[in-house]
Amino acid sequence: MRLTIAGVGRAKAAPELDLCDLYCDRARAMGAKLGFSKLDVIAVDTSRAATPASRMSEEAAKLAAKLPQGAHRIALDEAGRAMTSEAFAQHMAKLRDSGARDVAFVIGGPDGLAPSLREGANERLALGAQTWPHLLVRAMLAEQIYRAFSILAGHPYHRGRSH
Repeated sequence: MRLTIAGVGRAKAAPELDLCDLYCDRARAMGAKLGFSKLDVIAVDTSRAATPASRMSEEAAKLAAKLPQGAHRIALDEAGRAMTSEAFAQHMAKLRDSGARDVAFVIGGPDGLAPSLREGANERLALGAQTWPHLLVRAMLAEQIYRAFSILAGHPYHRGRSH
């Protein structure tokens, strides 16, 4: 199964992007052995439109154009379903085992994710009830993907509540 993290916002030098790259590299190395053949990160430019609704709409169009055709879409949304790391790992395995070819995680920009993408997603995932900066969400998601792979592989990186 191929994974895509698609988000709004580019930065030339940001520690959040370095952190995202670190966890993506780790996830790619571990994921290949678990049936996760690819992990791409796609970034689109933040809109400069006059209103939040216009910005979100423009960003949604850019994101949608970059997502793999037919991908199972998971919108990152603070009102989405919260999962433990173990539950997220099992969910990733279930998607893989059900034959999903592509899974795309979609992250909005500073104004959030357009309703069209959020409501059109197959599911919504929360990384907590708080609102997080979009670049930090990218890094946090990359870490959780790596953690999910480590759980599935029985790697000691994840030390759950029982340890």
